[in-house]
Amino acid sequence: MRLFHSPTSPYVRKVRVCAAELGLADRIELVPVTPSRLAPDPRLAAVNPLAQVPTLVLEDGTTITGSDVICQFLDSIAGDRLVPASGAARWRTLSLHGLANGVIETAQLYRFETGLRPEPLVWSDWTEAQLRKIRSGLAGMEQAIPELGDRIDLAAITFACAFAYLDHRVPALDWRSEQPVSAHWFAGFSSRPSMTATAPVNP
Repeated sequence: MRLFHSPTSPYVRKVRVCAAELGLADRIELVPVTPSRLAPDPRLAAVNPLAQVPTLVLEDGTTITGSDVICQFLDSIAGDRLVPASGAARWRTLSLHGLANGVIETAQLYRFETGLRPEPLVWSDWTEAQLRKIRSGLAGMEQAIPELGDRIDLAAITFACAFAYLDHRVPALDWRSEQPVSAHWFAGFSSRPSMTATAPVNP
């Protein structure tokens, strides 16, 4: 399998952490690309019309796009270890995953507006709204941390990737002071080999 990736993408990291936790990392060839909203990498566009990472290409040429789908595909070939196959536990795991994924999505929007848009064009009311949404999502995650406990599943992995992305791209947000339970949990989870091996690099 080939994974088209960018090392700073939180969605790529989620896929790579899942692969590592499932023991599948050595079956995946990493193909580095430079995704851009202005000038898509032609190698990526050739396998994904949206030119987005992560994109997984299987041995038979089948393309799987979107981090959520890729993670669940990897889980399916490893025996449904990260997402329960059915029942209430499945939907709860996916709902918690959706909460953390939403924080990542909102943090990316904030990052694009404040870090990439020319300063005279930055819409301050909009960026403040995104910060409020991030904080609200983090409050919800804080309440869910005791439920995660020592679990290693898609929800826990996405929580960890969300916290790590905030540290990397929104460092001014002092989320640990408002989410001490999350901070303690993340300190432990972030030391896992799957996390240290996939730590983002600047830029």
